[in-house]
Amino acid sequence: MRVRAHPYHVVRINKMLSCAGADRLQTGMRGAFGKPNGSVARVNIGQILLSVRTRDTHRATAIEALRRSMYKFPGRQKIIVSKNWGFTPLRREEYVAKRQAGHVRVDGAYVQFLRQKGPLEYNMRRFPTAFDVQAAA
Repeated sequence: MRVRAHPYHVVRINKMLSCAGADRLQTGMRGAFGKPNGSVARVNIGQILLSVRTRDTHRATAIEALRRSMYKFPGRQKIIVSKNWGFTPLRREEYVAKRQAGHVRVDGAYVQFLRQKGPLEYNMRRFPTAFDVQAAA
């Protein structure tokens, strides 16, 4: 699971007195910077809040978990099921083809791609299976 929006924005509060004679004790809006009250994430309309990667067998469970978590956030949320493989920019068929060809290597939650640029020794060190297939053919 990836959290895409992080709470970096600090919310402040300018506490005011609400008792009799409060106007003599405080200065109103003069120097009203306030004290830190909490932190929030500033998000735009349509911005992705959470991303979940799961196996196809657990898809219904993940969708239900996201549906239940929607009540914890203000506003309207939408659950979108991606056609990509995991967190990669590749479609499922494209990923399977590149993985069989040895052009993709799993690297934790992401993958590394065989690049067409750069030193050949670097690519051969990172993707030895891709170059073994080409040499055998």
